[in-house]
Amino acid sequence: MDKLFRLTSALALAALLAACSVARPVGDFGRAAPGFTHDVAMPAAGDFIARNRKEPVSNFNKTDQEEEMHNRVWRFLVAAHAKDWVFDSSVELQRTRIIPPKDERYTIERYYAWLKRTEYQSSRTRYSTVGRHIAADIDTLPGTFAAICAVIEIDRQRAIAYDSLGRDLPPAMGDNLAARKYENSAFIAWFVRALNYRHASYDYALDSLLVETPHEQSLAVDEALRRLSVYVSRADRHDFCGNGSAQQSGGSIVIPSRFQHPGDQEVVLPK
Repeated sequence: MDKLFRLTSALALAALLAACSVARPVGDFGRAAPGFTHDVAMPAAGDFIARNRKEPVSNFNKTDQEEEMHNRVWRFLVAAHAKDWVFDSSVELQRTRIIPPKDERYTIERYYAWLKRTEYQSSRTRYSTVGRHIAADIDTLPGTFAAICAVIEIDRQRAIAYDSLGRDLPPAMGDNLAARKYENSAFIAWFVRALNYRHASYDYALDSLLVETPHEQSLAVDEALRRLSVYVSRADRHDFCGNGSAQQSGGSIVIPSRFQHPGDQEVVLPK
């Protein structure tokens, strides 16, 4: 047992040191790239560390719905398009449970700081950049909400099945059921915080740009923020399964041309 403890501790330490300097790799279309370190070694180390923090840890296999939720939510936890303004290295440590939640201490000026130091030919282009980033978030939110809703339903079905069959199953099954519910709820809560953080960061950036470089493009960004705020409100209410006004207000309708105004002919490539 002592040998196993030392071995697991060494694995946890190695994963921790590696993750401190290496964020989760990104593949095509901004998706997380699979790999042993980030998909096997670090999660194993994180489970061990989480258990030592007295947190519930489930050894249930993930359902397809849970994998889909994790894949869709991941893009809201990092910001590869804006050079790590949400600390993608610490996100990976948190995702794998090597460290407890840290995102609650993030401050909202980082996105604006990235915009400010990024060189553009026109100061109007920063408004276009913010608008495009918000539009990309809005475009993926309906699918993300649907994926979260599917996991909520999976947890409900698990509970119903256990209520009917639990008497014939070992106690560990109930412990794993409760632990998986805890893990899913914690991950959904993380998404809600991440969405709020993005909205607050965009809002802070717009206010700062209005003071630094006032332009008429601010009207389009303000409208995009209003549309995003509908999803934020739904997430705060955990209204992931309803067909609320957010979906009907154009969750998948994006009009890139609204960011182009007469006299602003610069082509902005997506980040």
